[in-house]
Amino acid sequence: MYTLNKTKQQIADNINKGLERELITASKIVYPPQKEMGDLSLPCFELAQTLQKNPTDIAEDLKEKLSLPESVEQIQTSGPYLNFFLNKSHLADKLLSEIDQKQEHYGFQEQEEKEKIIIEYSNVNTHKEYHVGHLRNICFGEAVARILNANGHEAMPVSYVNDFGVHVAKTLWNLNDYLQQNYPDQNIENLSDKEKGYILGKTYADAAQKAKDNEQAQTEISELMKKIESRDSQEYELWQKTRRWNINQFHQIYQELGVEFQDFLYESEYTEEGNKIVKELLDKGILEKSEGAIIANLEKYNLGVLVIVRSDGTGMYAVADLALAKAKLEKYDPDKSIYVVDNRQTLYFQQLFKILELAGYKQEMVHLAFEFVKLPSGMMSSRSGNVITYEELRQIVMKRALEETEKRHPDWSREKLEETAKRIGFNAIKFEMLKVDADNIITFDIDQALSFDGFTSAYIQYTVARIQSISRKAEVEPSSSKDEPGKQLTQERERDLVVKLAKFPEAVAAAGKNYDPSKIAKYLFDLAQIFNDYYHAVPVLQSGEQTQKARLALLKAVSQTLENGMRLLNLKSVDQM
Repeated sequence: MYTLNKTKQQIADNINKGLERELITASKIVYPPQKEMGDLSLPCFELAQTLQKNPTDIAEDLKEKLSLPESVEQIQTSGPYLNFFLNKSHLADKLLSEIDQKQEHYGFQEQEEKEKIIIEYSNVNTHKEYHVGHLRNICFGEAVARILNANGHEAMPVSYVNDFGVHVAKTLWNLNDYLQQNYPDQNIENLSDKEKGYILGKTYADAAQKAKDNEQAQTEISELMKKIESRDSQEYELWQKTRRWNINQFHQIYQELGVEFQDFLYESEYTEEGNKIVKELLDKGILEKSEGAIIANLEKYNLGVLVIVRSDGTGMYAVADLALAKAKLEKYDPDKSIYVVDNRQTLYFQQLFKILELAGYKQEMVHLAFEFVKLPSGMMSSRSGNVITYEELRQIVMKRALEETEKRHPDWSREKLEETAKRIGFNAIKFEMLKVDADNIITFDIDQALSFDGFTSAYIQYTVARIQSISRKAEVEPSSSKDEPGKQLTQERERDLVVKLAKFPEAVAAAGKNYDPSKIAKYLFDLAQIFNDYYHAVPVLQSGEQTQKARLALLKAVSQTLENGMRLLNLKSVDQM
């Protein structure tokens, strides 16, 4: 792929040749803050320290010495900066040809060291509601997995489901009472899995309130958990049945969101092995007993104390997590294991990783944390019931998307209206979860998410649809590489588009290196803005034939790049909006 990194490397090689020393790497070639200063620039301050010369003099000396690579049109100095202006015609010819040939693989980078990476996300709890907060986890994890694959790694997405914790016992402890109070005449078995999952979530929220500061309730819940853990009781059978309701619900959600996991892992499958590991770590002195509980005392590592098994004998999450880490290592042999879990669990994962390190597990482990999602009215909590469930959100968003689509296209068939609205709606949900850094809180505003203006998926989708509309109206085909379209693309806005297209691989690489899908989202928005400014200022279909063909080739490349970036974020384009 012809990228600006290649041009940077050519410039660095020429500079080193002029200096007769290997002092400059491609990473030292940066983008100037203003395009009047050129497309690329070398600040000469570091060279000044090494060469013991004035940085302005170094810039002037290099300008005189350097030969221009084919990709560079001219060199200028601005004080201590050596600025390079690209040959945009040459860049356009190379770029448009390769985008056209590689299509969906455009910009994807091959790493010298390919890593096998387990990425674990959608760590949902059965017997709780699947709400808008969970969507950030699954959208974030899915995008990171796609971006890692795009950068040449082998990312293996897995879902780890918390199906065996005390939250399960709370829900089942309250289930009969909740059903009698709220569904006295309803046979719950006749409901869909989505409806059953919704009821379990409401039952949990109600149970959490009832059990709060209620010692008798907490004792009963603890006893119920022990019966479930025995795996030989009526309570265990009820757990199996209700667990299946949620698992079916989750799979329906994944299908709707276009998410595919390589494997599904369940806490209940690792507790027995986890208990064996706990005993081994006790024998080794890594864990210890304290007041009837089993703990990891990590005070000397400034990580506090982690309770592994409660004093009543019931296990905490760490029991299964220890076994899960071992199973991952044995089953997948990964170079790296990534856990996508919200930042409330940061200390816990630091503690877990330290225990695994002390136990001798040799694999790199990363906790990929993210901030909360809140509503304009405030924070959400499953315990308080102050949440928007996935199903509630889905219905609201789809209804709004369908209404907006009907306004614009009253002549469309119902099938086309619903399919378009579905893509707009799901894109809006996903994009809102990805467009900001993971360490920023998201306030999910439905009106903003569905807006066709501003930093939204609808704006990017509309840009692709606009390009498709222009292409359908054209009476000529886009230029091919042998036509040298770069010679026709002389407008400044066209050249801005070409340079922005050339930066896409860098956005993909940076997003992979930092596990940051927002870099792709921001790139797509910027590219869409540059294109729309171009569209309003420069005629495409009203230009001469050769110019029109070149501009259509440019538009095709922009559309392809937008779709490539959207695919990394698990978004889908539409031909018309």
